Amino acid sequence: MKKIPIRHIEEPNLAGNFSIKSIENLLNESDMVQELHGHNFFYLLVVKTGSGAHEIDFINHSVDDGTLFLMRPGQVHQLTLKAGSTGYLLQFKPGFFDAQDKLTPQFLRQVSHRNFCKLPQIQFDKLDKHLTHILQEFTDQQEGYQDAIKSSLHIFFIELLRKCHANKAAIPVNNSYAQEKLEQFLELLETHLTIHKQVAEYSRLMNLSQYQLSTITKSLLDKKPSELINDTIILESKRQLLATPNQVNQIAYHLGYEDASYFIRFFKKHTGFSPETFRNNFK
Repeated sequence: MKKIPIRHIEEPNLAGNFSIKSIENLLNESDMVQELHGHNFFYLLVVKTGSGAHEIDFINHSVDDGTLFLMRPGQVHQLTLKAGSTGYLLQFKPGFFDAQDKLTPQFLRQVSHRNFCKLPQIQFDKLDKHLTHILQEFTDQQEGYQDAIKSSLHIFFIELLRKCHANKAAIPVNNSYAQEKLEQFLELLETHLTIHKQVAEYSRLMNLSQYQLSTITKSLLDKKPSELINDTIILESKRQLLATPNQVNQIAYHLGYEDASYFIRFFKKHTGFSPETFRNNFK
């Protein structure tokens, strides 16, 4: 069974855990066209000026001035970026931040649940200053540059969370526990999906009752845990169908279904298409 094409960070600096490049240098006066693939790292594309199209997990976005795209490891995308675009591409692994730094990964987890953000010029310029500083530190590599980059990223993610999630209702301080548990549930979904598909299994892993887990997901996402489980199964199914040549029965087995016919019925119920029809229509 073939796996989804996964790209890795090729930057030798910072132990291969981080890189930042200007879009201008990457394009070199040519269009960038990337076919569907995934990453094993966080991917942050910040477009200062430019145009193109960016599809992340089968949702289409326009590339315009002042747009930001943040992808988590495991997501898939395809990108067309037109020559003349400007901005930055940052890539970093989850283990890039120091083990004792608990806050930066927390901000990153929160902001990365939204893949796309478009900002007005004034707000974008404030973020741009942080990225200019990070690029300079990465280029010069003077003493302490790694710490400077991590500190700047910490501030950048705080600003990004404020600006890109400004239209969402703020989470009250006394709901920080619920937010933490929600993020734990979403992370468990990504790592245990092929094994666990029942709400009871996840609530047990989290030491919560099913009622408590349901209250958290309903209050913060307005969805039941079972809906989030199904959404994640369907999303991973689409990734496998469109990014690999694997047969439907292989994909079903990969997702933990011994009965391929059950998987086919499940997929059609939630998408309106059989897996083969979906692949033929959208690939």
